[in-house]
Amino acid sequence: MNGLGRRVLVAAFDGWNDAGEAASSAVTQLRDEGSYEPVFSVDPELYFDYQYTRPQVSTDAEGRRVLTWPEATLLRPTRATRGTQLWLLTGVEPARAWQAFAAELIDVALREDVTGFVSMGSMMSDVPHTRPISVFAGSDNEQLRASHGLERSSYEGPVGILSVLGHAADAAGIPTASLWASVPHYVAGHTPSPKATLALLDRLEDLTGAPIPRGTLATDAAAWEASIDAAAADDEEMTEYIRQLERTRDTWDSPEASGDAIAQEFERYLRRGGGAGPHKPGRDDPRR
Repeated sequence: MNGLGRRVLVAAFDGWNDAGEAASSAVTQLRDEGSYEPVFSVDPELYFDYQYTRPQVSTDAEGRRVLTWPEATLLRPTRATRGTQLWLLTGVEPARAWQAFAAELIDVALREDVTGFVSMGSMMSDVPHTRPISVFAGSDNEQLRASHGLERSSYEGPVGILSVLGHAADAAGIPTASLWASVPHYVAGHTPSPKATLALLDRLEDLTGAPIPRGTLATDAAAWEASIDAAAADDEEMTEYIRQLERTRDTWDSPEASGDAIAQEFERYLRRGGGAGPHKPGRDDPRR
């Protein structure tokens, strides 16, 4: 048994928690490759600020103008399997009433007999796009840490909705883990990062034991990396900066490096409020 049980809720949200759209894209991949139905959606009037997260207007197949409001929705798998099944929670990070938001969704998870909770996020970090994407895997649950080699964060400071949901799940007796991918800050604010999405799904499969289809992510990740290589090739300053990041990462990955390196990077990210680290002068600031 994976310590999370066979009914695991996987959560990812747009916004602060989602550099390079890596985490939200991971849940989209799960939803698109599986068969799901909505269980519950929050009332957007209670939790969203429409000046911050505006409704979208579009035209449907019959030519009618349709408004789509911000949402957070819990989905259940429609096909029963013998192994671990993944429920999904996705949407926009709420602007208000986080405690009520978390309580409402965890109550639904309990009604669905969810046995484990995994939050997925992605953060802008001082890492190179040319190396494997680091994924911080943590938990406050001693059993999960022991069975999966997870970290226990000592961070103290501001958090996003994923931490609030994780705290509520843990308080309700649902074992909880978190996965955070480190996305190169010099691209995280400008383009989706399929390489980070792939890394999150790989780690999620290791953690839960659920088979996860990757679709075209491997090809997309290679194309993403190649496109950044091509852009950097015409820019000597950027090329040298990436080389510096590569040297730092290779030092982390050496046998002499501390096993806490990724955890330390995660905590540095949180302490600076989810923003990027040093970036090249003259570039657009990738922070959201």
